[in-house]
Amino acid sequence: MHDVNQLFASNQAWAARMIAEDPAFFQRLVEQQAPAYLWIGCSDSRVPATQLVDLPPGEMFVHRNVANLVVHSDLNCLAVLQYAVEVLRVQHIIVCGHYGCGGVDAAFHNRAFGLIDNWLRHVQDVRNKHTQLLATCTDDTHRLNTLCKLNVIEQAVNVCRTTIVQSAWQREQPLAVHGVIYGLKDGILRDAAITVTGANELDTQVAHAVAQVK
Repeated sequence: MHDVNQLFASNQAWAARMIAEDPAFFQRLVEQQAPAYLWIGCSDSRVPATQLVDLPPGEMFVHRNVANLVVHSDLNCLAVLQYAVEVLRVQHIIVCGHYGCGGVDAAFHNRAFGLIDNWLRHVQDVRNKHTQLLATCTDDTHRLNTLCKLNVIEQAVNVCRTTIVQSAWQREQPLAVHGVIYGLKDGILRDAAITVTGANELDTQVAHAVAQVK
């Protein structure tokens, strides 16, 4: 078992290093939070939001959950989204999934883990919606990777359909919703071919993104 005291020691070393590199770093963080991005990603410990895009603290507002889902009854996610859009006024919302996602794998194979099975039903809805496309995949790994990407697209759609984002677009607030997917094997972030900057673009962008899925 790892000792939590190691985390305290690592934190102190990190804080000292940041001050040595930039004496005013923490003072700037205290004074304001003005990120341009909201990141909605998976809770997987191998997918650290700011680290994989090389951004320092303060540059990205983050919400994470199992399988990077955006569920319209999830007040936690909606509260983060509302604060990011209406208070912080982020300009970009990024939904990030990743290949090899354990939550997507569990949903795809109907594995039972208890309470979380109810949460992962949302991924199974994505699977069931795209049965024909998944049937064209060459093997199980290909199907899982395809479902990971389809899940990103569907969750980006869910973001676009929230009253929060719809209202922002109605008042002409600059706001773009993007879908991206991360590769654990190579550390590369890839475009999921969906970027929506207004309600009138949604259907076209979804059709385009799904058509790009291979």
